[in-house]
Amino acid sequence: MNEDSKPALFPSRRTFVKESAAIVGGILTASGFAGKAHGWSLNNDPIKVALIGCGSRGAGAALNALSANANAVLVAMADVFQDKLDETYATLMKVGRIKDFVKVPQNQKFVGFDAYEKAIACADVVLLVTPPAFRPSHFAAAVKAGKHVFMEKPLASDAPGIRQVLETGKEATRKNLKVLVGLQNRYDPGYQEMVKKIQQGAIGRIISATDYYLIGPVTNVPRVTGQTEMEFQMRNWRYFNWLWAGSPAGLQIHNTDIVNWVKGGYPIRAQGMGGRSSLKGPDHGDIFDHFYIEYEYADGTKLNSQIRHISGTWNKGGATFQGATGSASLQAGIKNSKGEQIWRNPNKDSENAYQIEHNVLFAAIRNNTPLNDTEWGAKSTMTTILGRMAVHSGKLVEWDEAFHSDLTLMPDRFAWDAEPPVKPDKDGNYPVPIPGLSKVL
Repeated sequence: MNEDSKPALFPSRRTFVKESAAIVGGILTASGFAGKAHGWSLNNDPIKVALIGCGSRGAGAALNALSANANAVLVAMADVFQDKLDETYATLMKVGRIKDFVKVPQNQKFVGFDAYEKAIACADVVLLVTPPAFRPSHFAAAVKAGKHVFMEKPLASDAPGIRQVLETGKEATRKNLKVLVGLQNRYDPGYQEMVKKIQQGAIGRIISATDYYLIGPVTNVPRVTGQTEMEFQMRNWRYFNWLWAGSPAGLQIHNTDIVNWVKGGYPIRAQGMGGRSSLKGPDHGDIFDHFYIEYEYADGTKLNSQIRHISGTWNKGGATFQGATGSASLQAGIKNSKGEQIWRNPNKDSENAYQIEHNVLFAAIRNNTPLNDTEWGAKSTMTTILGRMAVHSGKLVEWDEAFHSDLTLMPDRFAWDAEPPVKPDKDGNYPVPIPGLSKVL
């Protein structure tokens, strides 16, 4: 599945395909490719890695995993689409020294809705990089099989999925399995330093926060004659709420997670508005293309969240904080009440956070140190689902009622001939949430 339409201020793994030849040398050096950075040697047993989900995110995750540890070897790949698997395999095999650690035999390239189970059985570590609708079941299968896990955000598309992920996370802890969530800002040295300073009182009591994810449209994949409805939706997964969880989860979660991190907690309620101003017709699913969400935390602090993915519009990204004695953002730094700069990110040229998070995961595996991001990853995902619920319904939605909702977005089964949970009408148009009428709980 391709990640697309993000401007430069939103660095993403999609640049991997275009820039792999240029970046590999730097990544291998920065990550301590020979193992020296993390205290292991080339004589350690290989760590077998399985990639589940072979879009651009999957390719990037595989690159990072193989760059984090000289003894990490990709041994299995899985995807529902043969062409995506083949494309990613071919790309990895073109990337310099990484190709020496891509050892996936033909009989360990698995395709289909059950491919993940076969790939998990081959590996020590699994990279879960499919659309979020599949994350709860894939995570559960990996932990049941005793595998360490890297899983991309978001972690589910609905509240039942979040609860399943949280339970699986507890089981991972009981089994001493390492779990890392792909909210890479948590591992970025600049964000770590900024958050620490804010929590130590650099801007005083936090009064409010604002986050932005304003970009162009996500890529639409044209319908092909002969496709089943399930295949069309799977190839256009960002246009369907059940697959993507909506843009608050698929895009803004990175910035909303920063606010939760600074606050040391999660919102207690949300309300907002949004809709579709650029999307129409049979090819654009049931998602909204813009959101404004007001989250409220227990101490009364408000987070105002703006999201838009529409062609020709102004781009902006990041999270900003207004405190009693100053303001803060990674881009502008920390300023006092007079507007004077008192801190600026000194880590702009440091190692890419996408790579750092994989370095951390493999170091935890090698050194057997505790690592489990499941709880905060799941609760930040739930924060974005809460916001989507509020906007789709047009109501004030409480965290507790959203979290305990039994309303699932998932289909009864996954198969190419299965009925997706959202189906087009006679004209090919999909039912879109209507504030005031749509049921979200």
